[in-house]
Amino acid sequence: MAVYLQPRLLTVLLMGFSSGLPFLLSGGTLKIWLTEAHLSFTDIGLFSLVGLSYSLKFFWAPVLDRLPLPLLGPWLGRRRSWLVLLQAALIIALIGLGASDPAIDLHRTALWAAVVAFLSASQDVVIDAYRIELLAAEEQGAGAAATQIGYRLGLIAGGLGAIYLATGFNWQVSFVAMAVLVPIGGIAALLGPKPPETQPPRGFWLKTAVVDPFADFIQRHPAWLALLFFIPLYRFGDAVAGEMAPSFYIWLGFTKAEYASVSKLFGIIAALSGVSLGGVLVYRLGVMKALLLGGMLQILANLTYVVQLWAGHDVPVLFVTIGIEQLTAGLCGAAFVAFLSGLCSPAYTATQYALLSALFGFAYRSLGSAGGFIVDWFGWVPFFVLSAILVLPSIALLLWLMHRPEGMATAPA
Repeated sequence: MAVYLQPRLLTVLLMGFSSGLPFLLSGGTLKIWLTEAHLSFTDIGLFSLVGLSYSLKFFWAPVLDRLPLPLLGPWLGRRRSWLVLLQAALIIALIGLGASDPAIDLHRTALWAAVVAFLSASQDVVIDAYRIELLAAEEQGAGAAATQIGYRLGLIAGGLGAIYLATGFNWQVSFVAMAVLVPIGGIAALLGPKPPETQPPRGFWLKTAVVDPFADFIQRHPAWLALLFFIPLYRFGDAVAGEMAPSFYIWLGFTKAEYASVSKLFGIIAALSGVSLGGVLVYRLGVMKALLLGGMLQILANLTYVVQLWAGHDVPVLFVTIGIEQLTAGLCGAAFVAFLSGLCSPAYTATQYALLSALFGFAYRSLGSAGGFIVDWFGWVPFFVLSAILVLPSIALLLWLMHRPEGMATAPA
């Protein structure tokens, strides 16, 4: 445990905070603001598209990885110079987002939200690289844990903190306060040690970063096409429902404070419990059976929203709904991460994992953005029932993979 007392680990934790802070500010927290502005659910659903940067960041990650900044680079180093620049831009973008008014100029709000998501995703690339280079090999596990702790604290600030400030003051004050918190990780990095400078690899990055890992994946997995269909389908129904959940709760009459208290505190505890349970199930049952159980629970979780609709503004039922939702998300997330990790080749682990997870993220953000349209046209009950039905194709495909030798693509330790 002494490793956690190292100053480098505190630096990593605070950078994780800066990484998690802006995520909800262009996502769930923003959607609460949009709901209060009485926008259509179609428009609110389309705001999921601003988060595509998180799924597509591997396209510009090589630029951040290899290109040194001319003035700051020689002074601060390649990683810290990019971090300072991105955080300065992120502060401006958050203030700009807070100064916009979605009820008056929705396009301006959407533009600032997209800029925040792009800068946040880019910051994640730099922070991940900085952490890996800063820590010794024996500290990497502790560093990953510290990052997750900091990231969760950032989510609480960008969710619970931002919503409480908007309740007590207004959304403009809330986003300015969040902008003030952004540099915490950057300041920690500047006060911490400078990581060793590594020579960026040479060569045509598109071939080495995308083509070669994808070719290796096809060669090693005979059922590769089925796997590429399964990856975006699994958790798709859960993700579609989750994208509209914040607006659903506010529409039911819950206050921002009620939603934030249950979702951003109790919900995170439930999610972490689900992650722990998912890890145990993967170990005891194997990853494929854990995925199957998770798929069944997704159907239950999505139908729980219908129960909440019938109950209306009922806080105890809200605890149950969010508890089941977050527990299921954590369990499925742990099993899904184990599944994706098992698909990756040791020669291309990081790249293949990034590409596979990006495939899932791109699918649910792009297709899931139509959720608001369904709500506007058909109502909440058909929407949630449809989200439960959308889980069934992934379960059918999973059963097919489980009964084919080439489909058993992973055997987790």
